[in-house]
Amino acid sequence: MFQTLAYYATVFHRSFVAYTTQRLQALGLSFGSLFPVIYVGKHPGCTQAELTAALHLDWGYSQRCVTKLVEDGFLTRKKSGRAYHLDLSEKGREAFAVSHQVFFDWDQETLSRLSDAEQQQLFSLLAKAFQKEADPTCMKPSAAL
Repeated sequence: MFQTLAYYATVFHRSFVAYTTQRLQALGLSFGSLFPVIYVGKHPGCTQAELTAALHLDWGYSQRCVTKLVEDGFLTRKKSGRAYHLDLSEKGREAFAVSHQVFFDWDQETLSRLSDAEQQQLFSLLAKAFQKEADPTCMKPSAAL
């Protein structure tokens, strides 16, 4: 069809959303909860303001998302002074593991036709297109999981 980066980015995004949604629904999460759960998992004790700023979220959306994650038992919210600090509950830690791993599982499935060298080249070229050096730590699953 189209030979543009925008076209392929859209196709990959739709594929990733569908794949991730399927995996997260089993836990009772939506795709919109993916990044807040990952952020809190990597930044335990963060405030909602920090999460909102780091993920470039609208404050209202962030408030609704965090409230739902607390109500559904994925996050805990404790008041300390004027701020609320967020942590993962046991259910949230399970969701974090799945949410984090889904990136690597989707990559493995999607890039299975490429050799390891071709995958490295693809990541390097994409990083170059975005004027960033490829970070090899972002290409491997977290050792913490």
